[in-house]
Amino acid sequence: VQLQASGGGMVQPGGSLRLSCLASGLTSSAYIMGWFRQAPGKEREFVASVGWRDGKTNNGNSVKGRFTISRDKGKNTVYLQMNILNPEDTAVYYCAAGKRTIDSYAYYYNSDVYDSWGQGTLVTVSS
Repeated sequence: VQLQASGGGMVQPGGSLRLSCLASGLTSSAYIMGWFRQAPGKEREFVASVGWRDGKTNNGNSVKGRFTISRDKGKNTVYLQMNILNPEDTAVYYCAAGKRTIDSYAYYYNSDVYDSWGQGTLVTVSS
């Protein structure tokens, strides 16, 4: 699976951005797709995930109520709609894909569930 993330940029606090992740090489629908982020000097953090076939979503605690993950199977694309952005959201955002196993339902937040990663797109929230 190859993943290409896009849509990052600079935005003012309170603003919105939508990230996209174009996936190729999906040989079946049994995948979990996720977004992670990594801020300078910090560990990689789970943001959100969605089951490619079942559409089940999960969000990280720090983004609940502000970020929404979705997928468009016809376009092979996963989206991350980010609203009410604040400076703490500044990070490189990565999309990831993994096999939809039983473990992925419980451990969707664990980067070990995902074995394909995109190149990352930088989001900067600043006034």
